[in-house]
Amino acid sequence: RSVNIVAFGNERDGFSEDNQPPSLIETYLGRSALVSQIDSSLSACQVGSPVFTEYQACVFGNVRLVVHDCPVWGIFDSDWYTSRSLIGGADIIVIKYSVNEKNSFQELKDSYVPMIKKTLNHCSVPVIISAVGARKNGVPCTCPLCTSDRRSCVTTSEGVQLAKELGATYLELHTLNDFYIQKYFGGVLEYFMIQSLNQKSSEKMKKRKKTQKCHRVQPPQLEQPEKMPILKGEASHYDADLHNLLCCCQCADVAFYSEDLSTVVEAHKIILCAVSHLFMLLFEVKSPADICDASIVQMAQSLFVVEAGAALPPALDGVSPVRVLVKDSIFCSCLPEILHFIYSGAFQWERLEEDIKKKVKDPEKTEHVLEKVKCILKTPGKLNTVKECRSRQMKQLYNTSLRLFFNTPVLADVIFKIQGATVPAHRAVLVARCKVMAAMFNGNYLEANSILVPVYGVSKDTFLSFLEYLYTDSCCPASILQAMSLLICAEMYQVMRLQHICELYIITQLQSMPSRELASTSLSIVSLLKKAK
Repeated sequence: RSVNIVAFGNERDGFSEDNQPPSLIETYLGRSALVSQIDSSLSACQVGSPVFTEYQACVFGNVRLVVHDCPVWGIFDSDWYTSRSLIGGADIIVIKYSVNEKNSFQELKDSYVPMIKKTLNHCSVPVIISAVGARKNGVPCTCPLCTSDRRSCVTTSEGVQLAKELGATYLELHTLNDFYIQKYFGGVLEYFMIQSLNQKSSEKMKKRKKTQKCHRVQPPQLEQPEKMPILKGEASHYDADLHNLLCCCQCADVAFYSEDLSTVVEAHKIILCAVSHLFMLLFEVKSPADICDASIVQMAQSLFVVEAGAALPPALDGVSPVRVLVKDSIFCSCLPEILHFIYSGAFQWERLEEDIKKKVKDPEKTEHVLEKVKCILKTPGKLNTVKECRSRQMKQLYNTSLRLFFNTPVLADVIFKIQGATVPAHRAVLVARCKVMAAMFNGNYLEANSILVPVYGVSKDTFLSFLEYLYTDSCCPASILQAMSLLICAEMYQVMRLQHICELYIITQLQSMPSRELASTSLSIVSLLKKAK
């Protein structure tokens, strides 16, 4: 049995003395009573500089523990394959930074968090974010020679927001003493170790039972009481949900036509606008003055025409699709493949290239179509100089998301009324991400033909957190009580992954909270037990 941990980031203060203290990982391994037989080695890249330190040890007696500590974020730029392999093979990921290094934190947030999020979309791994150090509240220098305020600190709210984006557990370690290392950081880390081992043991037992299953007649079995499954992370199916929405065409509100009317492809404005500024311009979410990019405006005008007053008859779900004429016949013939690419997350570029090549069977036409796709995904004001676009480079083009449309009236087609307030939303997103709402908006219910939908049994803040998860696939409750309320809401709408996230958050917080702090809260053990049941 083994546990693999990958740690990214440098938690050391760049303005301390040259005699730097041991790292967070090194300190934990050296002080934890559960860890023994520690061995370490450096791994170097081609130019000879160390990329990460590999530690091997034993934990819980006979469990093999392998830790890769990568203090330099440049591994994502210099060796994408190695960094992705490390994340793919990890059971736990630790992201660490110094609270006194604002520039490093900003670089992490802007450049490397999007890469980590893309990789985590394909695996379910618990993430711990550790903010290390005591904040230095000195007055920053304001002279002209200081081009940036390097002494400004990373605030708690910034760290919590980062954890929210990654669905991670946030910890503040003011100093690397026994309490913060062993009881606080170590307690959370060891909890995730145990969960990982339980998950692996469960999967191993199922595989063993399957292989040892005999074909003789089995005696009748008495009905057993239902057991609670072992709590474990559930893989994200965010991209798959949106892709399934395209396949079933529920709530489609736009229809693309070829000039000879031989091709009809239905889609959803909200998904297209979340990916592309060009579609925002086409559907009047933004004006040419907002875009400030002539190439995007010219491409929209040369490629599409929205036919005024040409909405199709309402479908079964009451939606009247807007009719859009596609001027380019070659592009129109490839539109189904392009939409599948967009709805699948807009990062599988190699697969799109192969699909277009098979469709048009002409290198020049293939390049013609792909260049238009790049322009559709282009960020305004940025030059698109990518000669051979690859999946890992799509982050430079695809930097918008459904988060832009969360709790905004733009393109909204349903309004929830809750506690006297109104919350706008989009049926396509709700139908794709929640089966209960899919049945509600497509079945024989009043909500199917109503714009105003009342919501009962949950508070406005809890319902907004629930909707935010549907739009962004991330959730970071502010407290145990909020997580309990969100857990009830997730159960009510049968969103299982959100339930598991809330359960994991509650357990982690209770397990890592000092007993004195726990005693000072208003939590009731009996109330927690009732909700757990």
